[in-house]
Amino acid sequence: MGFGRSARRLSVTLVAVAALSACGGSQNTGRVTNNFFNPQSIPLETYTPEQIFERGEFELNRKRPAEGAFYFAEIERLYPYSEWAKRALIMQAFAYHQDADYPNSRSAAQRFMDFYPEDDDAAYAAYLLALSYYDQIDDVGRDQGLTFQALQSLRQVIERYPDSEYASASILKFDLAFNHLAGKEMEIGRYYLRRDHYTAAINRFRVVVEDFQTTTHTAEALHRLVEAYLSLGLTDEAQTAGAILGHNYQSTEWYEDSYKLLTGRGLELKSFGNNWLSAIYRQTLKGEWI
Repeated sequence: MGFGRSARRLSVTLVAVAALSACGGSQNTGRVTNNFFNPQSIPLETYTPEQIFERGEFELNRKRPAEGAFYFAEIERLYPYSEWAKRALIMQAFAYHQDADYPNSRSAAQRFMDFYPEDDDAAYAAYLLALSYYDQIDDVGRDQGLTFQALQSLRQVIERYPDSEYASASILKFDLAFNHLAGKEMEIGRYYLRRDHYTAAINRFRVVVEDFQTTTHTAEALHRLVEAYLSLGLTDEAQTAGAILGHNYQSTEWYEDSYKLLTGRGLELKSFGNNWLSAIYRQTLKGEWI
């Protein structure tokens, strides 16, 4: 997914550390190698923050992010308020995220933003914090609290750091998370519709049409409203939902299905009555909602 400048600028060091490790050697060269750096026999306190930092990078390069996070955390403990502690803190957030330890990644990212709000890497920390929520919402059936938290955190990146390299990625993920919430409403609405709980289903589809109209689920929500309202004998609402479909989504399968349903009963795809859908239809004609 790309973790930005903070991770990229350390890539040269990672390669160098890996090469030194491969070469081995027991001589104390001032660099961190497997043979030189032995925290089991020599206390960490005897090493410089740079050496501990390089060990953390070395563990990341070995695909051992939990170990890397440990060493970055030790720098924060042993050398607080130093420049190395600042660098280690953002790398903690990165390493924990690589290990899918989202609570600790979020905690480290939040501490970085609290301690260094004006630092160039504050935007990256905010992005990592948002990812700690976003990367857990891949299943529509999961708790939607994570999705709301992801949306809130992504919005903060977009609004606080609009010129950063993370803003565009956050906008994309925000749209996907927003679509995810609409998908959850659709899933519940379909569940009610299949069990003939039409009023409950309509309430869910209405949320999609009113609150998530920019998502990919709106056309289906309108079609499901046609189905539900027809089942209740509310033809004005059903025809109005079909009219909105015809205005905005005429090229979709949902329009075709609604057209067949309505015309098969001698009904039109036209706005009738004075209901919540007719208000949306009027907004559509004015170009305020498309």
